[in-house]
Amino acid sequence: MFGPEPGHFALALACVLALLQFVVPLWGAHRGNARLVALAPGLAFAQCLALAASFLCLVISAVRDDFSVQNVAANSAAAKPLLYKITGVWGNHEGSILLWALILGICGAAVASFGRGLPAILRGRVLAILGGVSCGFQLFCLWTSDPFDRVWPAPMDGQGMNPLLQDPGLAFHPPILYTGYVGFAVPFAFAIAALIEGRVDAAWGRWVRPWAVAAWCFLTCGIALGSWWSYYVLGWGGYWFWDPVENASLIPWLTGTALVHSAIVVEKREGLKIWTVLLAIATFSFSLSGTFLVRSGILNSVHAFAQDPARGVFILALLAVVIGGSLMLFAWRAPSLVTGGLFAPLSREGALVLNNILLCSICAVVVTGTMYPPFMQLLAGRTISVGKPFFDAATIPLTVLLLAFMAFGTMLPWKRARLGAVLPRLLVPAIAAVIATVCAIWLLSGLLPILCAIGAVWVIAASLMDLAQRVSLFRVPLSASLTRARALPRSAFGAAIAHIGAGITILGLCGMSQAQHAIVEVPVGHTERLAGYDWTLENVRAMPGPNYQATVATIVVRHNDRIITVLHPSRRDFSSQNQMTTEVAIRTNLISDLYAVVGEHHGSGPDQTYILRLHYNPLAPWMWLGGLVMAIGGGLSLSDRRLRVGAPRRARTSSGVLAS
Repeated sequence: MFGPEPGHFALALACVLALLQFVVPLWGAHRGNARLVALAPGLAFAQCLALAASFLCLVISAVRDDFSVQNVAANSAAAKPLLYKITGVWGNHEGSILLWALILGICGAAVASFGRGLPAILRGRVLAILGGVSCGFQLFCLWTSDPFDRVWPAPMDGQGMNPLLQDPGLAFHPPILYTGYVGFAVPFAFAIAALIEGRVDAAWGRWVRPWAVAAWCFLTCGIALGSWWSYYVLGWGGYWFWDPVENASLIPWLTGTALVHSAIVVEKREGLKIWTVLLAIATFSFSLSGTFLVRSGILNSVHAFAQDPARGVFILALLAVVIGGSLMLFAWRAPSLVTGGLFAPLSREGALVLNNILLCSICAVVVTGTMYPPFMQLLAGRTISVGKPFFDAATIPLTVLLLAFMAFGTMLPWKRARLGAVLPRLLVPAIAAVIATVCAIWLLSGLLPILCAIGAVWVIAASLMDLAQRVSLFRVPLSASLTRARALPRSAFGAAIAHIGAGITILGLCGMSQAQHAIVEVPVGHTERLAGYDWTLENVRAMPGPNYQATVATIVVRHNDRIITVLHPSRRDFSSQNQMTTEVAIRTNLISDLYAVVGEHHGSGPDQTYILRLHYNPLAPWMWLGGLVMAIGGGLSLSDRRLRVGAPRRARTSSGVLAS
């Protein structure tokens, strides 16, 4: 019942339903047939159920060790732990594409379920656009990346998954990251529907913003979790290498952040309409482009799943249809959108525009640095490398400017502001920035880390001050402040918390710029000194694992002859894949990390030595804590009742008919 053939049939059925979901509502809206438009939600639910059944069949095939399925034979093994048999389903190209399609189907079902308050025509068009994109990915699955392909004769055992991916982080990182990627399909669908209708207003902004915020929260968590995985699994002591595939996730995050802020202006002031529509198209387009880059073989990375040009050609064709078609529609219809919401440069709208410009400038730098090498190789046959020095030198100054202006945005009124009324509110953040300047000069080296640390403290202090001003803290009795805090919209708290999270992440990055490390070759019993700590290699022993053999080291870390911690880094030998991996040992107190990796050994007997990589990483946990805080801020904004119910009714047209 849940074998490969039923899974393949369910995937094919989902593809047919997606095609119907694309064609029927659009035709119904064009012909003014309400019955055809009303079929869209049911088709979305049916497609989601078919995709869920297909994905469940693939999971069951992996759990049952059905090595007659090529995907299972190539990425699983009988000795693999159950958790990794399940998570290994999306740890490969075919399974990841099916997961992508499933999440897209879930997004369509979510719009059908939570969009009951939308005008019927608009909801039908949004679901139709989602159905069309979903149909494209399911055709990709069926045509070039079928996860249910059979192999005959079936092997007795599978090849096993990449040992680097045999980690609990894999159980959460890809689904969360994909949900962020795919989630931006909903604002994209709203943007295309608005272009077809020729109308963007405050109600449209209210409907789009929750979906954009939700996708942004998932993408933030996915990027943070992936960075954490790189930090504690790969064993190189870092967290972000400006890997092209890492950049492929950062690019839509930057434009998605701009989209979230731009949608606020549409909702509150009916301004930046064309810009917001373009950002919605660009963000999802970048998500699709990242998929193309990873799976076409253009970019090589530890994250890349496939090196198959045929798959790349299919995705390139899909990109041409989705991105090219949407941009052509935008070029045709955007001039007809009525602009509105005029505002002075010194206003909240002006601050959000500046925010958008800086975010998109950073995005342009990352896109250029990521795509320049492959284009140069394609056009001129030259192999060049664009790495960390370029990205740091080009993006950090723009980030400093972004931090400098972030504090102003929430303190400015809409439409027009007076500088004299705003400056007194920035006094406390300015004092905090002065104190941060003294501390940063004392603790940090390098101009850019110092400026970033000052900017981070400035943003955190300004966000706290904004909340204090809103509840009149210290100006009225505490009970009155608490009453005002309870009446304050959750979105206000969410925005402040998200900005605080950004500041915390920046402080973590500044701390990591001061990290100390050493790579040494030592015998058992030797003590190495690093960052004021004594690191002693006490012993090394062998330890068997479920599908590997491990060499485990014991490293005792002392400070002033007092034992701080005992670390147990290991090195694992996966004989079935003929591959070695490292298991990092980390001791954290949320202020700094003591980080150790054991490498190869040389010699034998009493002369045997081991390679150790030792790191002292100040403020490292703050990077991922800040990402979590940002996502919590976004989630708190989503919980604001005003974003879930009570969306404003669309204004009547000149003929007195309510626009749909």
